[in-house]
Amino acid sequence: MSLAASIISSTLNAGTPLLLAAVGILIHEKSGVLNLGIEGIMLMGAVAGFGTTYATGSFALGFLAGAGAGLLFGLLFAFFTIGMRANQYAAGLALALFGTGLSAFIGKPLQGASLTERAATGIPVLKDIPFVGEAFFSLHPFVYGALILLALVSWFLFRTRAGLILRAVGEAPESAYALGYSVPGIRLAAVLFGAVMSGIAGAYLSLVYTPLWVEGMSAGRGWIALALVTFATWRPLRVVIGAYLFGGVTMLQFAFQGMGIAIPPQFMSMTPYLATILVLVLISRNPTWIRLNVPASLGKPFSPKG
Repeated sequence: MSLAASIISSTLNAGTPLLLAAVGILIHEKSGVLNLGIEGIMLMGAVAGFGTTYATGSFALGFLAGAGAGLLFGLLFAFFTIGMRANQYAAGLALALFGTGLSAFIGKPLQGASLTERAATGIPVLKDIPFVGEAFFSLHPFVYGALILLALVSWFLFRTRAGLILRAVGEAPESAYALGYSVPGIRLAAVLFGAVMSGIAGAYLSLVYTPLWVEGMSAGRGWIALALVTFATWRPLRVVIGAYLFGGVTMLQFAFQGMGIAIPPQFMSMTPYLATILVLVLISRNPTWIRLNVPASLGKPFSPKG
């Protein structure tokens, strides 16, 4: 029972950074903007968050620093893709490389450092319930916040006028512009939201998931988050399934090791990525369903006429 509870809580913990990043990606892709720089933004959020908390002892400031790093990189990406109408694919790849290199440079003095204390976790009283408390209520508040945020984003996209306008911008920006909506302004807000969420996801990695800084510690999670949203056909529920699937397979490798099952570590390291992609490919095996759900202007710069 204790092992099962530990696996459940660890799965939720491991899936949270992906879920946070995917929520942001869902919003800016629904507006028609494709940002391939998520990996770089997550790493910058991780190093900014860890460095700030290491210097100040405040986890709140660390998360704010992670969000701030995401905001700055989001502004940089928006300047080129929305302001200068540069190719979104090239700009995103450049941002990923730049963020990866800059985070490694900034984080050099922090290699090997550790935080004096861990972030507070658990919900009082509920976390003391046998099994259920350990499995579901002994986690960091951001685990629950990510689920609430995803529910709010789903409601926003499909139940509000503002969400309808955002989706209209992603589907037919020329028509939205003709109706008087500021397509660049809406896309800017969506890109900044997505970048901030990716920065917070990175800070979660270095402050909660593994409270230390290691170069390249996101380990491809930015790319996995991008794949989750695409293979989940931009549907929030499928994004949740993919994120926790990744977390569950990641934790199983440690459970197998704890039970003495001899499996090559290289195979176990690749399994979470392989399993996530394979299952989501099966979920979205109908290409027609993907074509019906992909925002029509995704990756295409908008240039107002006249």
